[in-house]
Amino acid sequence: MKSKYSQYYNKSLIQCYYIFAKNLTPQDLSKRNDNKNQLPTLNIVIVVLCTIIILENLLVLIAVCRNKKFHSAMFFFIGNLAFSDLLTGSAYIANIFLSGSRTFELMPIQWFIREGTAFIALAASVFSLLAIAVERYLAITKVKVYGATKTCRMFLLIGASWVTSILLGGLPILGWNCINNLPECSAVLPLYSKKYILFVVTIFSIILLSIVILYVKIYLIVRSSRQEATNSATYSLLKTVTIVLGVFILFWLPAFTILLLDSFCNIQFCSILSEAQMFFGFATLNSALNPVIYTLRSKDMRKEFLRVLCCWGVLQSGRPSDRCLVPLKSSSSLEHCTHKHEHQTMPIMQDCTTCV
Repeated sequence: MKSKYSQYYNKSLIQCYYIFAKNLTPQDLSKRNDNKNQLPTLNIVIVVLCTIIILENLLVLIAVCRNKKFHSAMFFFIGNLAFSDLLTGSAYIANIFLSGSRTFELMPIQWFIREGTAFIALAASVFSLLAIAVERYLAITKVKVYGATKTCRMFLLIGASWVTSILLGGLPILGWNCINNLPECSAVLPLYSKKYILFVVTIFSIILLSIVILYVKIYLIVRSSRQEATNSATYSLLKTVTIVLGVFILFWLPAFTILLLDSFCNIQFCSILSEAQMFFGFATLNSALNPVIYTLRSKDMRKEFLRVLCCWGVLQSGRPSDRCLVPLKSSSSLEHCTHKHEHQTMPIMQDCTTCV
């Protein structure tokens, strides 16, 4: 038996593993080859949606980079989330164009890069959500969390999320796969080990639970200090928490369920595993809503979006182009709220009316 790593360049290996893991017949392979130059309707829709994801997250990044008023901890986290979501959309488009019959033209190492890139991008998006939850929790429980001497803490948190994501997505290419062990192969991702799939689902579930716990603590802090906090701030925070958790669970739970099912069931008994791509596409849509949830609740961010679109000529409508460069008159409500209570001993939530 050849060593695992020596087979990374064996082109015939992928076809053998797909036939076994997905229980394919020669007729199934023939159909895939016949549709080589055609994209299914679902894939076309997903490509369009991923293009929207890329454009809207690019808009967020430009808005954060070009306006110094957004150069604060919260907006850096939002920019990091937007960057990871942009990569998610890009990776998923590449995955679609390299899937189907083109899968059998890839070498295993190329297949690992294709799937690993998507895993890294999706993991980075999830870890970014966790980082934002941590930042929000620290912002209402600590004083001057991100002072001039503590900025490195924010960048360490962002860097840690990317290092962890790269490590998590790179484990299969480093050796945690099912090459030379066919019974352990996943039906959804035939070169991945079922144990690795279970490990990823467990990690993401822990992250989800951590986000829930953090937001519950935020909710309890807000309730316990409602005499200091305004009703609008309380309701705004609770509304945001509900949106964040609801959307995250709504879009990721089906994909987690499919991956969990894949860890314990063969495709012969669980035919729904053959439709896994639909669930992954649905989960990817979460990246389209993250900019809406985490940035459009800021009035100044909305203004900056309009200014960027104006500069691109999308909303110009005969307006002078130099108006696009006029700086914002007011600071972001998030930044204003943080600076206002920077020297207080109470939690930083008292007069904040735009809470993320």
